[in-house]
Amino acid sequence: MLTVAAVPIGNSQDASEHLRITLQNARYVIAEDSRKFHRLCSDLKVQTNAKIYSFFDGNESETIEELTKLIKAHDVVLVSDAGTPGINDPGYRLIRAAINNDVPFQVLPGPSAVFTALLLSGLPTDRFCFEGFPPRTQAARQKWFADLASEERTIIFFEAPHRIMESLSDAQISFGADRLGAICREMTKQYEQTIRGKLSDLVEWANNNEVLGEITVVLAGFDPKSAQIDTAEIIARVKAGESAGLTRKSAISVVAKDLTLPKRLVYELMIDQ
Repeated sequence: MLTVAAVPIGNSQDASEHLRITLQNARYVIAEDSRKFHRLCSDLKVQTNAKIYSFFDGNESETIEELTKLIKAHDVVLVSDAGTPGINDPGYRLIRAAINNDVPFQVLPGPSAVFTALLLSGLPTDRFCFEGFPPRTQAARQKWFADLASEERTIIFFEAPHRIMESLSDAQISFGADRLGAICREMTKQYEQTIRGKLSDLVEWANNNEVLGEITVVLAGFDPKSAQIDTAEIIARVKAGESAGLTRKSAISVVAKDLTLPKRLVYELMIDQ
């Protein structure tokens, strides 16, 4: 049996009694970081003699075969550093291995940074998507946001504190300065903070503050009603920019910014022009 066990994202008091009992009785545990796992057990006042196997983004290819053999032979508990295993970490590969090898598995539900941030944001919760981490390089990141600009669902993603300014700035280029969003920082921890506002407000906050801790960003989805601007006007503006000496790409960027429209929408209007 493989038990996929969610752990607290910050406050150890969020742990369930079911989690405590599961960790207390575990003989084999697969964890991202053994030091963090032992710290969790200490916080939960759980004594464990389990054998710990490490499984993280950097070693999943080398260890998946060994760990597959382990779950076929023993009852094993899978945990992540924080939250639910398999969400933006390689835990899903072990779940697939269990399914492919007819190993029964169960999920011990619990805290999730994705759902916590979604609720803290105050943005629509009826339809949403989780996108993991944005790409690290600027060109790939800008394309990533451009592809999401017309997404109508609420968008959730993680970001490292030292890249939050760049990501929010790139999001503002593609989504427009008026798109609503929230930065959720250090959720459930002592210095928890949620900053809500337009993207321009979030960019200003990130630019004027030292951003530390774990970050989850939530952005409102694209509202089609906001794009009800005369198509002929958009095309005319882009062509006017080209006549003034701008490249088509630059003219599209300028028009999208001026009209607070996703660049992708303006680009699509210009394909046949």
